[in-house]
Amino acid sequence: MKLKFLGATKNVTGSKFYLETDEKNLLIDCGLFQEREIKNKNWENFPVPPEKIDYILLTHAHLDHSGYLPKIVKEGFRGKIICTLPTEEITKIALLDSAKLQVEDAEKKRKRHEKEGRKGPYPEIPLYDVSDAENVFPLFKTAYYNEIIEISDRIKVIFYDAGHILGSSFIKIIVDDKEIVFSGDIGRFKNPILNDPTFIESADILIMETTYGNRIHEDREIAEKKLENIINETAKMGGNIVIPSFAIERTQEILYYIKKLLLENRIPHLITFLDSPMAIEVTEVFKKYYSYLDGEAEKLLNKKISPFDFPLLHFTKSVEESKMINHIKGSSIIIAGSGMCTGGRIKHHLVSNIERKESSIVFVGYQAKGTLGREILEKESVRILGSNYKVKARIEKIDGFSAHSDREELLKWISKFKKIPQKIFLVHGEEEVIYEFSEILKEKYKNLEIVIPSYLEEYEF
Repeated sequence: MKLKFLGATKNVTGSKFYLETDEKNLLIDCGLFQEREIKNKNWENFPVPPEKIDYILLTHAHLDHSGYLPKIVKEGFRGKIICTLPTEEITKIALLDSAKLQVEDAEKKRKRHEKEGRKGPYPEIPLYDVSDAENVFPLFKTAYYNEIIEISDRIKVIFYDAGHILGSSFIKIIVDDKEIVFSGDIGRFKNPILNDPTFIESADILIMETTYGNRIHEDREIAEKKLENIINETAKMGGNIVIPSFAIERTQEILYYIKKLLLENRIPHLITFLDSPMAIEVTEVFKKYYSYLDGEAEKLLNKKISPFDFPLLHFTKSVEESKMINHIKGSSIIIAGSGMCTGGRIKHHLVSNIERKESSIVFVGYQAKGTLGREILEKESVRILGSNYKVKARIEKIDGFSAHSDREELLKWISKFKKIPQKIFLVHGEEEVIYEFSEILKEKYKNLEIVIPSYLEEYEF
């Protein structure tokens, strides 16, 4: 049995792990590289012949875990893609949205580079288009939490609730008597919308994420208070509150907290734009699969009260509506994708607000190295849509809304194994974070074998 690391090694995105056995070959996750310096890897040939892969197992629907599916199908994968029902529905939405953006962004950059006299294969060529995304859909196969799925006589797979986004999973693969667990992304504890991450009791080998392995998130109450203060102070200044947000889970959680603040009369009733067709669709999926939600949200939905809706919330589905937002006088809240500002409608709202001192740009999720979001946090000027802008707006980062476990939550999760896995591979984190978290684990668990794999490294068991 061999395990090959095809992504998310010493970086955060591009999750792909290839497990080769003498019976079946499995790919766990199939994500896009999103960091600017490694994004071109998406256009390279896949390191393993796609036709050799029998199954793809998806931990969840975020594009850094699922967004490469149209490309691998285009290259010859014809097996089954196994995931939970919500993951299937949200992945379909995400892939169609990604395909449209791939085509739009490639065309815009082609025209801009042509005007500037620049040439190059990336990223003027779209990675895939809508028809490529649609070719993925017939390959999905549903999994339920805690169900034992028999891949072959010797291989079994079990999905567990990871509490990260709706339908997210830990995946345990049992080959003969060897148990391998892939954490995907480990969710937060006490999330008001989602269930707590499931504790896994046993594993011989663990592939574990480390995104926030060196940080402790602020309490949700502090995050909620921060959001309240930013909205109130920006409204007094007459500016806009611009929130780059991930369409899946983060947007729904922000809507939940805005509704809570409104119900408690802690913020003014501002017109709020959800300027993301994808986020609008995903919110409907949340309403559909309310049995997957935490008790508090589920109770509201059972009473036909949406935790994701309130007066003055406006869904902007068309491009024309989106453009009109920036002509509105007075303060408003604008929630738009993408969460790391790598594409989508958020860029136009940034252009309109980033040089306005009275406006606020509020980051509510992780900003990977090399993304525009990270640059806005760290630099005094940034390049957006081909032009340079000075960062004059108020820039805020609220960590309490993160969907990833922090250092203490990661340690809590791993401590619940009845026996700590023999070997732990640390992935899905920036290099310095992974090394720091590995030292924390070594200090806590003596004689623990920890591996920090590099891209394309292979290990045999």
